[in-house]
Amino acid sequence: MQTLSVSKYARNSFKKVTKVFCYSVFFVPTLAIANAQPISGEVVIDSWRNDNAIWEQTIIPAFNKHYPKIKVTYRSPADPSTFNQQLNSDLAKGEAGDLIACRPFDGSLALFKQGHFSDITEMQGMENFPSFALGPWQTDSGAQTFCLPMASVIHGYFYNKTIFSELNLQVPATTTEFKQVLEKIKASQRYVPLALGTKDKWEAATMGFQNIGPNYWHGEDGRLGLIQAQQRFTDPAYLNVYRELASWRPYLGNNYQQRSYANAIELFKTGKAAIYPTGSWDISTFANSVDFGVFAPPVVNKGDECYISDHTDLGMGLNTASEKNVAATVFLQWMTTAEFAELLTNAIPGFFSLSNHFFDVKHPIANEMMTWRNNCDSTIRNSAQILSRGTPDFELQLWETSAEVLNGTMTPEEAVTTVQIGLNSWYQPQRDAKTLAEMCQAITPMAASVQPLMSTDPSL
Repeated sequence: MQTLSVSKYARNSFKKVTKVFCYSVFFVPTLAIANAQPISGEVVIDSWRNDNAIWEQTIIPAFNKHYPKIKVTYRSPADPSTFNQQLNSDLAKGEAGDLIACRPFDGSLALFKQGHFSDITEMQGMENFPSFALGPWQTDSGAQTFCLPMASVIHGYFYNKTIFSELNLQVPATTTEFKQVLEKIKASQRYVPLALGTKDKWEAATMGFQNIGPNYWHGEDGRLGLIQAQQRFTDPAYLNVYRELASWRPYLGNNYQQRSYANAIELFKTGKAAIYPTGSWDISTFANSVDFGVFAPPVVNKGDECYISDHTDLGMGLNTASEKNVAATVFLQWMTTAEFAELLTNAIPGFFSLSNHFFDVKHPIANEMMTWRNNCDSTIRNSAQILSRGTPDFELQLWETSAEVLNGTMTPEEAVTTVQIGLNSWYQPQRDAKTLAEMCQAITPMAASVQPLMSTDPSL
């Protein structure tokens, strides 16, 4: 069996101080290079994110202050879901951008193995990123880095402040309090308690399962437990996540099975829904449309340790075909500076820089979500690394099962069994792992002589 190197996030890995620190130190060397060696050229950036206006009006002009002779073009598809297919086509035809946005872990790793991303391990500026930030864009051994870490996103809930005030609701801290809030909203018959649908399926998993799950499987302990086959998907933690999802059904409103991601956004934006399960990536979506606050996924019991999905979401890679494009490398190196980190974080609220640089986070909702790192352990989506390399795809199974549980067409018990069977079908560590029942059966003969003593232990 192949040995995989998987780094565990330290408790404080994601914690960041939001105070400006030695701001100019980080990009003065870049300016010196520009003055000594004026560089001209063109750089095309490909990304699935429709942030064209921000790049064109804020980020690229800031870069051009240092490198006025480099023309930078940011491209993104009208429909982000088409990006992967278009990128593969463009790479095959030699028409892909010089710099390419990278999703974390396996998708980008596959492109690196196919020779499409350059090895940037030793590129100047990479020292500005801690190991946890580099991990999602490194080979399993950690020896090679193929994308520059850019940003993470944090999961949580947005809530309509006006509705909460009108109904005299308090922000919930536990799952019991959360249910009480949902019940009061439903009883008012004025608003949809939860703006979430199952038509697109992915949001049932991303904004449902992955949002609340870390509090059940204890963040990194659970994620790594699945990878290392020390845990099974049929364990109580995962079953309880689906049970929690199933309990949301009465609060999703009419016809939620036909509600798309865009429909759910519109429902919350227009004030017709009270709570929107989502993540920091949607902060800008509601700018100037609704007065909203944010709360972290509630824990099961008051006083429980909390965990948040602080997902390393976005990186940037150098197209191997553009290695000789000096301008592309210069832009990528500029992206390692504090100047870029602050521009990105504040221009696109909810996308938090993964660099070591310190700076103020200006958006109040983004800043509040970032403070959760001070009290909760961070993890990433458990489908991101290794477990989605086979068939059936673990990520897609989570989409399907989460949507079906929310729809009531699959029980939580059926969901965990379906996903576990999928893992067993291709992932050798899970296939070889013994269940708790099997391990107990194996040690029964050895323990027979002490069985009476063991049976008196109330913890068993």
